[in-house]
Amino acid sequence: MSFPPNASVRAPTPPADTHPLRSLLCVLAIIAVVWQLPYGRLMLYPLSLLATCAHELGHGFTAMLVGAEFRSFVLHADGSGLALWQGSTGRLATALVAAGGLLGPTLAGSLLLILARSSRLSRTLLWLLAGGLLAVVVCWTRNPFGVVFLVGAAAFFAAVALWLGDRGATFVVRLTGAVLCLSWLQHVDYLFSAGATINGMRHASDTAVIAQALWLPYWFWGAAIALLSFAVLACGLWAATRPHPP
Repeated sequence: MSFPPNASVRAPTPPADTHPLRSLLCVLAIIAVVWQLPYGRLMLYPLSLLATCAHELGHGFTAMLVGAEFRSFVLHADGSGLALWQGSTGRLATALVAAGGLLGPTLAGSLLLILARSSRLSRTLLWLLAGGLLAVVVCWTRNPFGVVFLVGAAAFFAAVALWLGDRGATFVVRLTGAVLCLSWLQHVDYLFSAGATINGMRHASDTAVIAQALWLPYWFWGAAIALLSFAVLACGLWAATRPHPP
């Protein structure tokens, strides 16, 4: 078969691959459903601890962004945690720090899902996660269980980066991003409660802190944060699964 000299041959454009979206949605759905089961947190125990870690670090890093001091972080074996910060930053900043634990992990998780589109970048992200967790241990973690878990998680991410192939590394980054995106679902009732018990002590919930610092009841802020979290997750999924430009 021959073509005229000025003719060009264009290969047919393959249809858009929807498998990444389906796989991500399946992972998100499984995590969301299992966390709501009676023994869901126990079934996903390491992921539950990682979600708590992300939540508390969201508080601490937001405190740093508003000019306060991130003092310490503790992670307990029962899945609870606490971030201590200090500083006179005003009512709005106090509300932002409280919201940081609820929204920060979703933002970080969506970013991981987007960056995991590149298999080469996924391996770099795993090394960054491992190094970041070790930095958290050195700078802020103040209880033995938290140290052991975070060091173990850092070793896991480093081992995946070293020994798994590109597809395995990408899957682990996406799984981590999914856990961060849904970390607030671990205790969805916490959004709509005035307080919670952490290591045997009663503390005001994050939404109650926002309500005290600003206005409107805590359940309003719980609903607002839930809707915003869904919106961030939807945007992250769209950006993570849209076709690559030619």
